Amino acid sequence: MAAQKPADAMAAARENMVRTQLLPRGIRDPKVLAAMRKVPRHLFVEEALRSQAYGDFPLPIGEQQTISQPYIVAFMTEALELEGTEKVLEIGTGCGYQAAVLAEIVPEVYTIERLPELAAKARRTLESLGYFHVKIKVGDGTLGWPEEAPFQAIIVTAAAPGIPRPLLDQLAMGGRLVIPVGDRFSQTLDVVHKTPEGILHDYRGGCRFVKLIGTYGWDA
Repeated sequence: MAAQKPADAMAAARENMVRTQLLPRGIRDPKVLAAMRKVPRHLFVEEALRSQAYGDFPLPIGEQQTISQPYIVAFMTEALELEGTEKVLEIGTGCGYQAAVLAEIVPEVYTIERLPELAAKARRTLESLGYFHVKIKVGDGTLGWPEEAPFQAIIVTAAAPGIPRPLLDQLAMGGRLVIPVGDRFSQTLDVVHKTPEGILHDYRGGCRFVKLIGTYGWDA
């Protein structure tokens, strides 16, 4: 039997990730599952950690930041209820993996990272993989990206003590915003729906993220 090529081994690892981590926990959106099967997560982490890239846990990416465990990425993406035509804003680019997953589903992804080093590295990785429709800006994510608003979906990949008002303002009517809200040690994932009747909250359980820094985050 011929030895498995590295690319084949990583594809097999992604399939195993979906089969053992995502499907048993209820991830069902075909678009999300297809994106998780396709995006090479191992290329978004340091080479020394690539053998662990498809494990059921977060990994460090430098600058005291992490890449979320695969299930959390899939869960938050599915919570956006994307149809495939939306303009999406991500707060907290990190290594760029979540942006790549979104880019497999929608035509426009805008993502903001406050740390220039991470933003530059994410841009290089995303462009090397052909994700040229992901636009990255270095700045205060709690202020959003008003020049490109409104967004049909917004995802915040860092925890905040509350929902930054600018993000609600930049969310299109009928849109959805997913954000971890709570204190520094534990949060609840809040799926926000913007309706003509007002803002509706759907709390989806506990989680733990690195803290959101900015004007409307911690350490303002």
